[in-house]
Amino acid sequence: MYFGILIALVPLCIGYLIKIKNSNWLTKINLILSWMIYLILFIMGAELAQLDNLTTNLQVILCYAIVLFICTFGGNFVVLMMLDFFSTSKSENLNQTYTSHFKMILESLRVCIALIVGFICGLLPLFIWQYAENVTQIILVFLLFLVGIQLRSNNISIKQILLNKVGMTTSILVVMSVLLGGIVASFILNLPVRVGLAMSSGFGWYSLSGILMTEAHGPIIGSATFLNDMLRELCAIILIPTLIKRFKFTTLGLCGATSMDFTLPMLQKGGGITIVPAAIAQGFLLTLLMPIFITLLNYSVF
Repeated sequence: MYFGILIALVPLCIGYLIKIKNSNWLTKINLILSWMIYLILFIMGAELAQLDNLTTNLQVILCYAIVLFICTFGGNFVVLMMLDFFSTSKSENLNQTYTSHFKMILESLRVCIALIVGFICGLLPLFIWQYAENVTQIILVFLLFLVGIQLRSNNISIKQILLNKVGMTTSILVVMSVLLGGIVASFILNLPVRVGLAMSSGFGWYSLSGILMTEAHGPIIGSATFLNDMLRELCAIILIPTLIKRFKFTTLGLCGATSMDFTLPMLQKGGGITIVPAAIAQGFLLTLLMPIFITLLNYSVF
C-alpha cells in the first residue's frame, strides 16, 4: 500500500546526499527535468488510451467522474484562492508582461500536446505499451533522484521540508474542501455519503485510488475515481504555468498528493526551488492519508 511513498522518498533521499556546486551541471539537470515532464505526460496519455474498462458503462463512469471532479477540484480552487487572497505572503510578481503570459500559455499548450500525442500513440497496437507502467516508474525514480540533488545543491534543509507550515496548511485545506466536495457529489449522484467521501479521497493518487475503489465497489466506481484523480493531475499540470506566479498556494494545493512526485518538477520550474519543501511536505501528508481515508471510509457503517 505504501509502495508509492517509498518510490518517492528513497530516490529523493539518495539524491539529497549528493551536492553539486558546478553551475553547468545544475543547468543540465534543470534541462533534463523539463524534458522528463513531457515524457511522463506522453506516457500518461498512452496509458489512458490503453484503459480497458472505460468502454463499459462509459456514460455512467464519465458522469460520476465529471461531477466528482467539479465538486472536489472546484472546492479546492475556491478555498485555496481565498488563502492566496488573504495571505500576506502573496507573490510579488504581479506586474507581468505580455511576453510572460505568452510563455505561460505556450507551456500549457506543450503539456496538452504531449498528452494528446501520447494518447494517439497509445491507440496503436504496439507491444511497448505493456511496459508503460514500468517505464514510468523508472523515469519517476530518476526524476526524483535529480530533484533531491537540486534540493541539496540549493541548501534546502530537511527541517524546511518536514516542518513546513505552508505544506501543512495547504494539506489541511485540500482535505477539508475535498471531503466537503465528496459529500455534495454523493447527493448529486445519489450515492451513499461514505462512497462519495471515499471517491474524493484519492487526492490525485489515481494509480492506487482506482484500484482500492474497484476492489470495494466494482469497476464503475473504481474507474470514475481513477478518472477524477487523473483529471486533477492533468488540470494541475496545465494550470501550473498560468497560476504559479500569482497564486502559489492555489497552484500547490491543486496538485494534491502529486506535488511530491509528478507535478513537483513543474512546480519547481515555475515557483523556484523555494516551493519544493512545501510541495514535498504536502505530497507526503496527502499520500500518507489517502489509503487510510479510503480504507476506513470503504468499511465504515454510515
